[in-house]
Amino acid sequence: MQRIKQAERSFAGKQTGDALSATTSVKLYQSWIKQSFLKITGIFGSVAKPEQEKEFSHIQKMLLTIGYRSRNIVMIFFGTKVLCAVLLPAGFSLLKLFIQKPVHPLFLILFFLGFALAGFNLPNLWLQIKVAKRKERILEGFPDALDLLVVCTEAGMGLDAAIDRVGEEMKLSNEAISEEFRLYQMEVRIGKSRADALKNLSSRTDLDDMKSLVTLLIQTDKFGTSVAQALRIHSDTMRMQRYQMAEEKAAKLTVKLLLPLILCIFPSLFIVILGPALIQAFRIYNSR
Repeated sequence: MQRIKQAERSFAGKQTGDALSATTSVKLYQSWIKQSFLKITGIFGSVAKPEQEKEFSHIQKMLLTIGYRSRNIVMIFFGTKVLCAVLLPAGFSLLKLFIQKPVHPLFLILFFLGFALAGFNLPNLWLQIKVAKRKERILEGFPDALDLLVVCTEAGMGLDAAIDRVGEEMKLSNEAISEEFRLYQMEVRIGKSRADALKNLSSRTDLDDMKSLVTLLIQTDKFGTSVAQALRIHSDTMRMQRYQMAEEKAAKLTVKLLLPLILCIFPSLFIVILGPALIQAFRIYNSR
């Protein structure tokens, strides 16, 4: 009996060791793929790097907005553009080999150029979608964050402590705002002034609501006025603006519904109302 138990333990230990070995192998393989991808895109990125500093800074700012803050991330992004421009035509070539249908060479060249152009612009489209989603998430959670800031400052907390607390509280409900507030706290802790950290927060998010809040906090800190009172007034103003925007959207809804109403509902209504009468008229006409 004891030998059987020892054999079972040995077998279980062997299974665990095999599982750990397989997991380690998978992780090493994934790490190798990641490093190879970064190396290849870095080489391609140095070739495709734009000459204009303005375009480079614009892409860097957009990547910063969605949370990519690595040192070489811009070069990797441009390298990915080149890689997509190469892989899409290559995929089309493989598809052409399987189809084996005669195609005019001019059409082939146009297809290759079209796929290459689409692949080169695909990362830009992905980046724009990610930035829009990030801004949308921040806008969704911004009213709650502002109300929490008002509550914290009115409870006697300082501005930095209030931002830190709000960032912790919103970790589950809105990760984007929580991450931005944590970055603000990290910048303050490493020695940046509050004004510079707030300006960086505004630049990263690139939202008008956040810019107005940052301007308010900088002015409040500069002139020594009450932060809680200023935030309360700003919160009431923002709430009124959101209410007016909701009213404006509701007013536009009637006009937007007009086209679907004309195209979808009215034809069906006419068929239901006039259909039987038309059928009866055709029957009477044919009976003659």
